[in-house]
Amino acid sequence: MAVSYLSKLFFDGEQLHQDACVTVEDGKVVSLQPQANAETVEVDGLLAPGFVDVQVNGGGGVLFNTDQSVQGLSTILKAHARFGTTAMLPTLITDGLDIIRKAADGMAEAIAANTPGIWGIHFEGPHLSMPKKGIHREQFIRPVTDAELAQFCRTDLGKVLVTLAPENVPVDIIRELVSRGVKVCLGHSNADVDTTLAAIEAGADGFTHLFNAMSAMTSREPGMVGAALASDSYCGLILDHYHVHAVSAKAAIKAKGIERIMLVTDAMAHVGADMNELPFFDTTIRRDGDMLTIPGGTLAGSALDMASAVRNCHRDLGFSLNDSLQMASLTPARYLGLENKLGKLLPGYQADMVLLDDNQQVKQNWIGGQAML
Repeated sequence: MAVSYLSKLFFDGEQLHQDACVTVEDGKVVSLQPQANAETVEVDGLLAPGFVDVQVNGGGGVLFNTDQSVQGLSTILKAHARFGTTAMLPTLITDGLDIIRKAADGMAEAIAANTPGIWGIHFEGPHLSMPKKGIHREQFIRPVTDAELAQFCRTDLGKVLVTLAPENVPVDIIRELVSRGVKVCLGHSNADVDTTLAAIEAGADGFTHLFNAMSAMTSREPGMVGAALASDSYCGLILDHYHVHAVSAKAAIKAKGIERIMLVTDAMAHVGADMNELPFFDTTIRRDGDMLTIPGGTLAGSALDMASAVRNCHRDLGFSLNDSLQMASLTPARYLGLENKLGKLLPGYQADMVLLDDNQQVKQNWIGGQAML
């Protein structure tokens, strides 16, 4: 049955409209019209494409590293859906091979079941740089073997993204991953600019949480940050007021453009859950306000949600709401090769929608036309 939604403000993914009526049927947008009809449901707020988050470690009290079940994945999605996320790549932090296999198996089951909002998997590690490991546990960081490659290259996982340090992964392996349809992001790396550019030449086309856990840019040593800013690659950016200074974030968006910056959360299990401490391997992640750290002060992911990232980008950095919304929806959808399915509310696109009030707080959202709140 077709349902039409009339909103005084409507963002189609690129442009803002006044008094638009969106008709949804069989999980997709079938029409966009300027006026209502008899069966129209009026919604009060800004109707926009749902947010797409390519880096989500957990939510709702669940961490992907400790629960790889379909139920666990659904819990993570529902926790973030409260904040406008309608599509995500659950992200596995560096771990043992057995957990990588369990995560892949759980994802394959979720994909086969068409689990709402779950589009694939992000393996963040384990092939990272020790000096830039962050909270990734040292005992699991290791060179690439055929066993990991076999999991990364599975064809039943939906979209697959792998974050790696190019100084520790040969370019022929990067090239092989890309040829098998895997998205390769560079991060947790101390690589120099030449090593980074060689990885980009081999097909890596993204950077995981720009500025964080990567070699910095200086005048004579551009490092990974310099290569990221100078290239056409996509960059994830964590706008939680802790990971990146507002001026650095603003400079990156101006340098790359909204077509190459993706807002991400790097969220841990704390989002959508009333919890202050989370056991994490041999340590504990503690929450202080909205900042997560392990003992010693190292940032440990975030308690950020996508609606807050949009607000921070719009209000604190001064970018237009249109641009902020696009970096949270259409840009990551394009990066994942889903630009014909997600990130817009136009005929033929999946009816993933979020309704925001004047303060960019989420009032309602839908995945495939089904209300999630």
